[in-house]
Amino acid sequence: MTNLPDTTFLITELNNGWLTVWLNRPDVKNAMSRALTDELQAVLGAVRDDRSVRGMTLRGKDGVFCAGGDLKEFKENFQQADKSLDDVGAYSLHMGEMFEALSTLPMPVIALVEGPAMAGGFGLVCACDVVIVTEDAKFAMTEAAIGIPPAQIIPHVVSRLGLPAARRMVMTAARIGSEEALSIGLADFVAKDVGEAEAKEADIKKAVMRCAPNANAVSKEIIFASRTLQGKEIIEFAAKGFAEAIIGDEGREGIASFLEKRKPRWAEEN
Repeated sequence: MTNLPDTTFLITELNNGWLTVWLNRPDVKNAMSRALTDELQAVLGAVRDDRSVRGMTLRGKDGVFCAGGDLKEFKENFQQADKSLDDVGAYSLHMGEMFEALSTLPMPVIALVEGPAMAGGFGLVCACDVVIVTEDAKFAMTEAAIGIPPAQIIPHVVSRLGLPAARRMVMTAARIGSEEALSIGLADFVAKDVGEAEAKEADIKKAVMRCAPNANAVSKEIIFASRTLQGKEIIEFAAKGFAEAIIGDEGREGIASFLEKRKPRWAEEN
């Protein structure tokens, strides 16, 4: 049984194996406070090894995805005389760990974006696997315009967009809409409104549910291993993942279901 932590600044909904996580600070456009990111880390940790959770959708309440980091909290917590570089660095490290936990979550993660996704919110989007945006969605990496680098989100922006687009977005604090987000690869789908976005989300959920959960987890692990392993190392890593899967329960069930012309167990309800 999945045990999700109690949260104040997130709303979690687990239905039929799919977890929806809502950023829930609408009074500040769902800006990320330390408390919110702590809660998100806890939720990600709770489901990381739980294969009954087949996927996750990240959204923002009240038609706004996320305005980025909470600048009022930044000022109060980091620009006081008693704060050292180590204090601020520890916070940045925490943020980096949270983005990495989201990015490498073993199950597929959808970002469903309405309205603004700015700064750290842009980073959240880039850390997801599939991105659906409504026509009114807006994106920017605004950090440099207020004197700070988008430090911990840059690796995820580069991974999502590639170097040329990432360099332009980072260095110019460019603001783009949904169509340009689609053209540069930030968005996978543009929907005219939230209803159409949710219909596309439902289609993606159905597709995910046809896939074996552990096979997806191993595949995602290989994807991220390819960032650091090359040549023989990545070949051997992938071979190990394949071997363990094909002789495991999922591999046996999947091949048997194909030969017997039936759905595998994990897809029986879809």
